[in-house]
Order: sequence, then structure tokens, then C-alpha cells
Amino acid sequence: METSVDRRHFMGYFAGVGLGSTLFPGVLWAKISAGADITVETIASAEEVAGIHFEAAERELMLDGLKQQEQRIEALHKIPLSNSVSPAIVFDPLPPGKKITPEPRRPMVRSKVAPRAVPADDELAFLPVTELSELLRRKRVTSVQLTQMYLARLKKYDPVLKCVISLTEDRALRQAHAADAEIARGNYRGPLHGIPWGAKDLLAVRGYKTTWGAGPFKEQVIDADATVVQRLDAAGAVLVAKLTLGELAQGDIWFGATTKNPWKVDQGSSGSSAGPASATAAGLVGFAIGSETLGSISSPSTRCGATGLRPTFGRVPRTGAMALSWSMDKLGPLCRSVEDCAIVLDAIYGPDGQDNSVIPAGYHWNAQLSPKSLRVGFVKSAFDSPQIDPKDATRTLHATKQFDDAALDVFKRIGINLIPVELPDLQYDAMRIILTAEAAAAFDDLTRSNRDKELVQQGKFDWPNTFRTSRFIPAVDYVNANRLRSIAIQKWDDLMRTVDVIVTPTGAANLSQLVATNLTGHPAVILPNGFRDDGTPVSLTFLGGLFEESKLLAVARAYQDATGFHLKHPVVPLTPPAHP
Repeated sequence: METSVDRRHFMGYFAGVGLGSTLFPGVLWAKISAGADITVETIASAEEVAGIHFEAAERELMLDGLKQQEQRIEALHKIPLSNSVSPAIVFDPLPPGKKITPEPRRPMVRSKVAPRAVPADDELAFLPVTELSELLRRKRVTSVQLTQMYLARLKKYDPVLKCVISLTEDRALRQAHAADAEIARGNYRGPLHGIPWGAKDLLAVRGYKTTWGAGPFKEQVIDADATVVQRLDAAGAVLVAKLTLGELAQGDIWFGATTKNPWKVDQGSSGSSAGPASATAAGLVGFAIGSETLGSISSPSTRCGATGLRPTFGRVPRTGAMALSWSMDKLGPLCRSVEDCAIVLDAIYGPDGQDNSVIPAGYHWNAQLSPKSLRVGFVKSAFDSPQIDPKDATRTLHATKQFDDAALDVFKRIGINLIPVELPDLQYDAMRIILTAEAAAAFDDLTRSNRDKELVQQGKFDWPNTFRTSRFIPAVDYVNANRLRSIAIQKWDDLMRTVDVIVTPTGAANLSQLVATNLTGHPAVILPNGFRDDGTPVSLTFLGGLFEESKLLAVARAYQDATGFHLKHPVVPLTPPAHP
């Protein structure tokens, strides 16, 4: 009797030769499970599910080549490949002819922060980095004080929010004491010095578990610090916790629980940067680092009312981070304000000599850059889309329309003239096979070893099944999807030559910006844009040109300062909901 491992081996084999796309038809399954050789009959059966047709003579010619390919794939399967090993092919988001000139690092130009008295902890915990850093610099609070406060809040509220995988208490207190000693000696490293933060638990931290939110890896310890962790250590930031992510960066469900939205704790926080968004919004950390492949900063920032920055692909090194899609993964901050995101990006960007996808593009945050000097576009069709489907009164097309319409009025009030634009119309959804093919490769061993059964989520669209079905993506189609991606990159570059920043509703119906910009590598800022009747936040999205985060952040900050939605904070109950 064949095992599920045997079956998956052969499924992978036919995916590799480009003959399969879904489940085996019966005749092919019968012959393979019986241990028969590849024959013209099995090739014909595979054609049925691949949507192609060969003549009988062509099938005869293919036999020896397929058997040779089977041997090569069997040889590949004998070689262990760690998740940290990236492909030799490196994705570049720059279109042909577009050059990035390296620039020397320049000091940030930050906004001025008025001196203030130290508030009570319930207010202090929610201050943005811009204000916490000034209290530390002026020695009105200590890093130890902030660290102990945030550790206490993490312990107090995590039983409800389920946003923590590991506290890094000993490490944090050592860092906090060192920060206070340095600041007392006049050695102030900058605005992150002494600020407690949380890391999405796909970032390796030496001496602590790095679970990737998944049961098969819940005891995994990686003996290294991710580059982002090293850089925040160098900036003097204090790591207080490793925060939850949906298992293997999908959703808000991990091996221990479902991470909750602090505004409505009977609701998940969305994902996959579930813990970073929940903890930041709830005032449990000063800021957090998350990641996005296809919405994992955008979605939880929207749900939890955090301010998230998804940097340009190739801006921040991913060394020491779990790989899901080598050509789409991006690391970025989740904070309580746009300027906080700008400050954190300054500490983590740039090549590290290990992640070959990182481009040495300059970045300079200048809080004095006037957004009125920039060309700001808005996706007119997305704002104009009706709230209710005119063909079906029970179907909502644009659930946040009242908030998005109000946003247009804010831009008028602050003197920013919006330019109507439309997004390039391409088959973005078809290109999603790039992500799923790469994800299946990243976790090939998990599928072939049958350990995917240890994952909590086992539905039709969850990773175990997605990894299996993705093994039937023909290599030819994966390459062609990337060729279409090249067309998308060029069309988006053409669009971004007409404007500096684009404003768009985050989730209007049929809006393709999220998939499109994750494929093209463009940066985005997602910020709170009001609250529904039930108290939960909604968001607005700002898109920028490749490696143009400074302009993007300037416009987003101007809007945020004019609205103030980020200044409202949730009140988290101390007991879990009756029906989680």
C-alpha cells in the first residue's frame, strides 16, 4: 500500500515536468500507486488535467525524457534545503532603464515635539515613538521604566488578545539598563534608543524560539539574530516580545490561539502580522516589525487601527526571516503614527551583504517636506464605486464609502489637489500563482513529510491544501506569470511617472491595488481613517513610487495630522469574550 508521502512525491514529479495542475485522474493514480513505470497511458491521463494534448507519437518520444526528469527530481528530494536558502534567481522590481543611484546616509529631519509632563502609564503606553523618544532623551522617563511598563501590559492583556508567543524579558531588561546607562553618559543613539518593541515571530532572535506561528516549528530555535533585529539592537531599541503571526504567515490563527482585535476582542486581528498590529494598537509595545507578502501588514493595520508601512521590495533585508515568497516578502514597521514608521525605516533599511534582493537606494526622512509640492493622485473609480450593488441590493460593494468620501474633503481642506488616476488593468489574480508556487517550494519538505497535518488550519484555502495544489503549477506557467509581472512593473512605473503618491480606498470592491503592488514591489502606508458604529476602525491606503518612501510618508503624515484618528485608543477588557 502506498503512503501519502509516496503519493505526494509523484504529485510533485508531475508538477515538475509541467503535466499536472490539479488531482490525478483515476487511471494515472492507479498506475502510479501500483508502482508502474511512466507510460504513454499515464502521460495521456496527465494531459487531461493539464489542459494540453499530445499525439501518440509525441508521447512515445517523451517517455525517456520524463523518466530522466523523474531521476533528477528524486535526486533533488534527497538534498535537504533549509527555509533560509534562497533561489539563485533574484527578483528586481525596477523596470528596464530605471536606475537607482546609491546615496550617502543623511540625518533625519524630524518634526518638533513640544516638551510635556510625563503622563500616567495608561496614557504613556500609547504615546508614539516621536514623543516617547523625547521623554527618554530629556531623561524624564527611563528605558527600564518603559520596558517594565510594557512587559506588565503584555502580561496583563495577552490572556485576552493572544498576541504574544514569547516574552524576551531577560534580554529586554539587560538592553534597557544599558540604554539608560548610555543616555545618562550623554551617549544618545537616536530616537529608538531605549524604546521597547515587538518582533513578528518569523524573525530569528538568538536564544529564543522562532516558531513561525506553526505547530511543526513551535520548538524551533535559530541560533542567530535577524538583520532587522541586529539593526534595531544597534539603534538601542529594546526587544520585549516575539509576537504572533498566523501559522506560516497566513491569517491570525496560530498554534496556540487566535490573536484578537483590541477594539473588538470577539474578532480576530486579521493577519498575518496579527500580533504586531494588535500589540501596537493596544499599547503593549512602542512599535513592532511585521511582514507582508500579500496583505499581511495592510490587513491587520486596517483591522486594528495601527499605522503600517510596507516598504518597497528590496528596501529592507530579510536575512533571518522566514521565507514564504522570495520575490514578494517584505519587512516593515507597524506603529502608532506615520512619522514613527519613517523613523523605524531609517534604522532598518539598506543592504546587509546577505539578502541579494536588497537594492542600495537612498532614504531620507524629512518632516519639513511639504506635501503640497508633490503630485498626489487618487483612484477615481474606486472612490466613485457605489456602496450597494445596483444589481443586488443585498450586496455591499464599498463598505467604507462614507469614510473614503470624507477623506477627499480632508485633502481639499489641507490644500492638496488630487489628480484622478486609474490603475493598470491586468490579470493580477492570475499572477498569484507566483506566490503559491514559491510558498510550496519554501515548505516542500513539510508537504512531502506529511507534517503539514500538524498545522491548525486545514481548510480548502489554507496552507496545507494550497501547498499541495501548488505542486501542480507547471514550471512554464510560473515563468510566464513572471513575464506578465514584467509588463505590470512597466505599466505601474509609467503610472508613477505621472504622480508621486496615490490615495486609494483600502478595500473597495474589485480593487486590485493590494495584489498589484505586492507583485510590483511598490510601497504603501495604511493608516486609520475613522470608526464604524461598533467602534472598529477603517483605513485608507497611500501608494508610492519604488524607493520613494519619503514622499509617500510626507503625504500620509499630512493627512494623519489633519484627521487625528490615530490618537484614539482601544479599551481592552481583562477577560476573554464568552464565545471566542
